[in-house]
Amino acid sequence: MSKNFFEIKDVDFNVSGKTKVKDVSFSIENEGDVICLLGPSGIGKTTILRTIAGLEKINKGSIKLNGKLISSEKINIEPENRNVSLAFQDNSLFPHYTVEKNILLGAERNKEKNGKKITLKEIVDLLDIFHILSKYPHEISAGEAQRASLARSLITQPDLLLLDEPLSNVDQSFKEEIQVRLKKILNQLKITTIIVTHDSYEAFYLGNKCGIILNQQLKQFDDPYKVYHFPNSIEVVNFLNRGILIPAKVTGKNTLENWDLGTIEGNFIKEYPKGANVQLLLQPEDLEHDDKSNLKLEVVDRKFRGTNFIYTLKTPSNTKIPVFVHSHHIHQHEVDEKFGIKRPIHIDHIVCF
Repeated sequence: MSKNFFEIKDVDFNVSGKTKVKDVSFSIENEGDVICLLGPSGIGKTTILRTIAGLEKINKGSIKLNGKLISSEKINIEPENRNVSLAFQDNSLFPHYTVEKNILLGAERNKEKNGKKITLKEIVDLLDIFHILSKYPHEISAGEAQRASLARSLITQPDLLLLDEPLSNVDQSFKEEIQVRLKKILNQLKITTIIVTHDSYEAFYLGNKCGIILNQQLKQFDDPYKVYHFPNSIEVVNFLNRGILIPAKVTGKNTLENWDLGTIEGNFIKEYPKGANVQLLLQPEDLEHDDKSNLKLEVVDRKFRGTNFIYTLKTPSNTKIPVFVHSHHIHQHEVDEKFGIKRPIHIDHIVCF
């Protein structure tokens, strides 16, 4: 028996004879863990979920759940025999049933698990959908329908829950609250879950691990902190869009030099020889604001994000650099003003390519 609760090994994911994602391997070690898959639209994330659910077959590799082989070149356990629940991005509610009846269809498969059993009331309270129970799918909003579909999937308490963009239609004002509630119930019931999302913040909050899918490959699979701070390729950096790459030269064991910013100190994630030319990942939180500094750059844009500002600064070489500043900082700068950068520049973890 595999030591991992869920495992994909060397699988090509195909749909209509076309390979969407190649040679994928990852595992979920513990029951109740949540992983999130991120990637651009059309890359094959939904195909992965459909294949795990048994709706698509594989001709290479294997998929195991709780020690049982459910998919391989020769074996394909039927979807109804997998105890896997898949909630699509576009809700799949039956139009001739009320929301309550739709959810109760899932409750018919509800099994006691580790002595815990979730009730309809708990699910309804969790997702705040009491007011739509007696309505039909055509009478509710897309966000409400999505929550109802999620409720039906949760109440089955499957061995593996697959969620395809589960909160994409939920109002932004309510989304964070739903994320908190969803995480709580998944942890409480130990429902192992794979979530497909385009929202990296959602993935970083909900996932024990995150997988980045780009160009038909699983490029990185790691805990959210490492995916964000230690991206393993330029492709992942560009996809996450959380910083920029600037040219620099390695000048010592813990230093490198950029023509615009001068000396930058810190700890290299990967060792480079002195004199090596590299691309340094510079994220908005890496630079500090200091109006007393002699390093001043021109403000070309300012985005207010509530708790913070993201200033875009232009360097002498015309590079645009994003800098994070708390919104309560004393001197707010306007476009065309000069913005000071604290020296010496220190970055805890220096990531280069």
